[in-house]
Amino acid sequence: MSCLPVGKLRASFLQALFDRHPVKDERVLMGPRVGEDAAVIDLGERCLVATADPITFASEDAAWYALQVNANDIAVRGARPRWFLATLLLPEGATTEVSVTTMFEQLTEACEALGVALVGGHTEVTHGLDRPIVAGTMLGEVEKERLVTTGGAQVGDAIVMTKGIPLEGAAIIAREREATLLERGVRPAVIRKARHFLRTPGISVVPEAEIACKLAACTPCTTRPRAGWRRRSGSWRTPPVSGSASTPIAS
Repeated sequence: MSCLPVGKLRASFLQALFDRHPVKDERVLMGPRVGEDAAVIDLGERCLVATADPITFASEDAAWYALQVNANDIAVRGARPRWFLATLLLPEGATTEVSVTTMFEQLTEACEALGVALVGGHTEVTHGLDRPIVAGTMLGEVEKERLVTTGGAQVGDAIVMTKGIPLEGAAIIAREREATLLERGVRPAVIRKARHFLRTPGISVVPEAEIACKLAACTPCTTRPRAGWRRRSGSWRTPPVSGSASTPIAS
């Protein structure tokens, strides 16, 4: 039996696993499903929205980055990110009290900027790692009638972009593979500019999602770093874009 390649599991295989093990709790309005990045749990007049995303490739600003991508998954549900839990797995032989303090400062900065509370998690130095891994879980809440669910793009939809494609991917490659880029002839000025894309213009889509949800009934079709939302019959949706760098952005 061949081993699976690096990266996400094949969508059809993953969906087959979900179908084989269905959620039996009636209060779960949205459980695990391919294309859905956040679960939705019925709490009466409001819904609890929960998502989990790890940072496994980026090593610079990993804690700050984890907060952003998890908050995005909540925001595109129409919900407000509220509570964050972070599991920090740190490499043996390369972790110091200074580096751990820096990661917590990154988390605190990101939480304060988005009005999120860091409510728990786990931190340890782990054998066998060559870089920090930050696994985040974000919880949010939304009024039931304002909940946003996912749908597919349709012919005739308009696309409104507020940022470039793909900010996240370009920034990560510039930060993690600078030497390779230089060897391949990418100009240093281009690399320096791309390094800052995570924060300027930034990968957070929380403000854009809030604006879009106030303007119309919204339906994003993905939560990866993409560049726009679609509008159809009064709704905005973001179309799929290939590549690992993506976050839905609304206008």
